[in-house]
Amino acid sequence: MKKSSLISIVAMAAAGALMLSGCSASTGGTTAASKRACVILPDTQSSPRYEASDRPALNDALTAAGFEADIQNAQGDTAKYATIADQQLSKGCGVMILDDLQGAAVTVATKAKAQGIPSIAYDRPFAGADYYVSFDNEAVGGIEGTCIVDGLKAAGVDAKTASVVYVGGDPADGNAKMFHDGAVAVMSAAGIKPAFETPGTWDGAKAGTAFEQAYTTLGGKVDAVWVANDTNAASVITILDKNGKTIPVSGQDASVAGLQNVLLGKQTCTVYKPAKVEAAAASDLAIQILNGATPSVSKKLADGTPFVAVTPIKIVASSVIDVVTAGDAKASELCTAAVAAACTMYKVK
Repeated sequence: MKKSSLISIVAMAAAGALMLSGCSASTGGTTAASKRACVILPDTQSSPRYEASDRPALNDALTAAGFEADIQNAQGDTAKYATIADQQLSKGCGVMILDDLQGAAVTVATKAKAQGIPSIAYDRPFAGADYYVSFDNEAVGGIEGTCIVDGLKAAGVDAKTASVVYVGGDPADGNAKMFHDGAVAVMSAAGIKPAFETPGTWDGAKAGTAFEQAYTTLGGKVDAVWVANDTNAASVITILDKNGKTIPVSGQDASVAGLQNVLLGKQTCTVYKPAKVEAAAASDLAIQILNGATPSVSKKLADGTPFVAVTPIKIVASSVIDVVTAGDAKASELCTAAVAAACTMYKVK
């Protein structure tokens, strides 16, 4: 698949959910503050995407439209998240794009609302946001669940009797529940019940420790592992490698490690979520607000928050090349010595 066609499919899905109405925003007006978009990213630990993809994509789109972009990263620290927000608000913001960190965005959005500043929940939902922009997270989980079901079938294991461990994300992250619910809907329909469910985390090391404890508890009888993201999956796979075991494992983010594990057959699939497309959807929404317009969004969350949903993409070994072609992975990084043969097999170059 060519880069233009892959990205356009996802971009069209996002565009279809977001339509501009002709109404003026109540917070309209041309001031220095209203020309500033204030953005807070959560960390660099849960995924490398935030600095590698989201930051430049958001910055380029907002500045190209003539607005100032103040983009900062809380580095996994909720206190720092609050400090950054206070500093940004003191300088003035026309809109805030907030990727939540353990609920820290809730207080920030409340402060912003008191100043008449709309907030966009970016990638992760939180209470009090005026809009939410993210990939369809239950669909992400659904893809992961399908990978586990299909992986068990390919291995000749009956889903109804399979021993499947669940390694989810941080329960403080609103997306984690959506990933879980989407995956469980698919797996339970196939008759899968969790043999062991670990405490959720986005810390790969902790996820690995929790899985190893589950593996020991189950006496090594594990047929598959539903894992919420590639970072956690890499830690799970390290434990499986140590025990000489290759079984279906899911993930998401299409990270370098995740794509390598998919190519090597150690991870059944990953879910590709082009951050540039998500950032474009959030930027479009922010630009409309900064221009004094009131966006009209066709989809809503259960609590009524307008939701711009972007479509995720399933990636298996044969489609890793699509991520490379789209420019979101480099063959030179993927095709290390240990992965070179797999890259040749799947024409990743």
